[in-house]
Amino acid sequence: MPKITSDWGDWLVRDVEEVSPEGVAVWYLGCNGFVLKGREGTTIYVDPYVGLGDPPRTVRMIPVPFDPEDVEEAEAVFATHEHTDHVHGPSQAPILENTGATFYGADDSLAVAREDEQWLEEWDLDADQFVELTEGDSLEVGEFTVHVEDAYDPDATHPLSYVFEHDAGTVFHGGDTKPSEEFERIGREYDIDVGILAFGTVGRIPDKETGEPKRTRWYSDENQIVEAASDLRLNRLVPSHWDMWKGLTSDPKVLHHHAKSFEHPSRVDVVEIGDRIELE
Repeated sequence: MPKITSDWGDWLVRDVEEVSPEGVAVWYLGCNGFVLKGREGTTIYVDPYVGLGDPPRTVRMIPVPFDPEDVEEAEAVFATHEHTDHVHGPSQAPILENTGATFYGADDSLAVAREDEQWLEEWDLDADQFVELTEGDSLEVGEFTVHVEDAYDPDATHPLSYVFEHDAGTVFHGGDTKPSEEFERIGREYDIDVGILAFGTVGRIPDKETGEPKRTRWYSDENQIVEAASDLRLNRLVPSHWDMWKGLTSDPKVLHHHAKSFEHPSRVDVVEIGDRIELE
């Protein structure tokens, strides 16, 4: 598989690995990728994707912020669902190879990694680095407790969301979810400080089979993302994915207007690729 070449050199990876957060630091990698790092050094990647898409159908609109082969510290890589910008060998397998981290995901996500892309054959990995998860599971990863929850993404075959609990705060990552009937329950069960939800617009994207432009909506619009944030009772909403694909990008600043009449989210944090936010 093709090697990833970073547009930014290794400064972002070095920033992640050199920072000692007071609580939890969260970096945005663009698309739906994030890194969480706790004060004791536990480092978790969620949906890191540094591929270029599949032009002309999917065209990457943002820099490639890091080379996965530069990553030296990670305990885990979590996948929210099986799509290529969430499970991608060249983006994720080198992290597992370099660090010995564990790859966590649903059955269909692991099938892409182990069967479709054959990570075990392409990279120096062990079978025990792959752990299947399903809704209702909980696990400990270093200083984080991770709860596996429901997600609603009609374009995916088995999507998951994750709640990362730490004594400094709780982070929810919904993958590409749209509003779910389960979110009111999740909002009651967890005190979520930061919630990550995919946001985008409708565009004319070439059909995968015919190549003809097709009206396409992959992510929540303004009303859907605020509905989900309200049900989840988010303190801070962090919109993601709005920057990634040509024809589906959007302006997350409009969410301030949509959210202001709701009790939740209390605030909207618009972060750009490479930005870091803190939970203390």
